[in-house]
Amino acid sequence: MLLCLLPALVRADNFAVDRVYHPYVLPYEREVEWRFTSRQNDDGNILTQRFAFGHWVSEYVTVETYIVAARDNSDDFGLEGAEVEVRWMLTEQGKYWADLGVLFEVEKQHDKDIWEFTTGLLIEKEFGPTSLTTNLMVKYEWGQDIDNEIESELRLQYRYRWQPWLQPAVELYAGEDYVGIGPAFMGVHRYEGQKQLKWEVGFIAGLNGDSKDHSLRFALEYEF
Repeated sequence: MLLCLLPALVRADNFAVDRVYHPYVLPYEREVEWRFTSRQNDDGNILTQRFAFGHWVSEYVTVETYIVAARDNSDDFGLEGAEVEVRWMLTEQGKYWADLGVLFEVEKQHDKDIWEFTTGLLIEKEFGPTSLTTNLMVKYEWGQDIDNEIESELRLQYRYRWQPWLQPAVELYAGEDYVGIGPAFMGVHRYEGQKQLKWEVGFIAGLNGDSKDHSLRFALEYEF
């Protein structure tokens, strides 16, 4: 069904691989996060890094702030922008047929009058030792330096919960003129109490004809 919906969903410009969001929020959680994405295509290499701090505001809601730095295909590296992200867990884990959450995000680009508002539905369903996570995202961009427009994205992750420290997955990302799929690996190392270190790495190959478009993504997240 989701594959049939692709033509209606994928209208995002300059789509870039980032991450697949899960709908869960831990009570009293605080976290620091580093995300790294390198995209190589026919126009060169674009490198993006995100540094974040998150804090819970209720047992169902957490807020995360990001500083975004990027290196473009001209090898210029610097501050790209800032983001504020809110995740809201709508259902208790395992209570219904699927677990649901929503995402709200506001981003402002540095030195440009470009704003972006993102909202998304986060869905996760377990099938025995595997999980299917779906993100349906809609974005609205506006400002003096950009044409106002609405975009959408689809992100999928099918994960095998083999061991806490190693969980292989397949991920799919879709946007306008872009569909990418590839393997990913992730895991978690738990310390005393609620402290834990999460890691993710994935390699997504673009399926855009003869055009080269590959993305490597990596993330570290420490919750305490």
